[in-house]
Amino acid sequence: MKAVVCSSPHAIAIEEIPLASRSSGEVLVQINRAGICGTDYHIYEGLHPFLKYPRVIGHELSATVWETDTKSAFDVGQTVVVNPYIACGLCHACKSNKPNCCMKIAVLGVHRDGGMCEFISLPPGNLIPADCLNLDEAASVEFLAIGAHAVRRSGIGQGHNALVVGAGPIGIGVAIFAQIAGAKVTFVDRDNVRLELASSVVGVSNRLSADESTSQKLDELSSGDGFDFVFDATGNRSSMEQSFSYVAHGGCYVLVGLVKDDIKFSDPEFHKREMTLMASRNATNIDFEQVIASIKSGDVPISKLLTHRTSLAHVSTDLPRWSSNKAVLIKAIVEISAT
Repeated sequence: MKAVVCSSPHAIAIEEIPLASRSSGEVLVQINRAGICGTDYHIYEGLHPFLKYPRVIGHELSATVWETDTKSAFDVGQTVVVNPYIACGLCHACKSNKPNCCMKIAVLGVHRDGGMCEFISLPPGNLIPADCLNLDEAASVEFLAIGAHAVRRSGIGQGHNALVVGAGPIGIGVAIFAQIAGAKVTFVDRDNVRLELASSVVGVSNRLSADESTSQKLDELSSGDGFDFVFDATGNRSSMEQSFSYVAHGGCYVLVGLVKDDIKFSDPEFHKREMTLMASRNATNIDFEQVIASIKSGDVPISKLLTHRTSLAHVSTDLPRWSSNKAVLIKAIVEISAT
């Protein structure tokens, strides 16, 4: 079986590995499409803090059921979306119905080999039926579920004023589902090309290029009140710290992006706002199902989000090229198998 393997920072290769077989109680699926996300670029660049090489990458996956138990809820030939967050089911988080932050979580393509390959065996609980979607749409569900989870977790609703800092794919997902929830969204990003592209795709009219006058301009945009909800999707420590000041009194700040550094903030400013500070990690099946329903209903502009495409044979040359030049790139899809 062919797989895209990162064997060291700045090196990826297509290698022949033994054909996957179905583990007891699991479902063997044929991978159809794999999306490439920021995590994959970071793995290639040697920047991911929780990964040991070599590693088969890939966690944004659509697949077809190939083999399963006779009493399985899945049928051979059925299209599924893969939830790549393999939880233990036994820890405190799992027992609290929060498998997305399992204490022993194993993320495909990070903690264990992922799905940038032809076949993989997975627990049935990590597969979500997606017969109503095409293969490209199904492979887009995971990255959108990150934003959907952050929005659902925040409790944002009709009429709220939301600021999304970072106009990459995750920020775009946050903006889409904040708008679906009824919020008015403002985008901020330091990359003008990315900002304009994301704003046009999502339909966000309020956008601001980040510079030294960002705080003043956002104050004017919010009539001096700040924003009810601020979502950081940058994973940049400086940006994450600065965004505390954008939150309205009584507002909520959601950290969607992840950074290895410590985050510092002013406690007096935090307290006087009675601010809610919230982390959002990964996603759950509920979020995957919401994304699937939203794509089916036409609320997600999938055709505009999928900007680049390659094959399993060519991803080893295309991924390094895109890693160094992400201009006008939102989401790249790797075609692994046609059916």
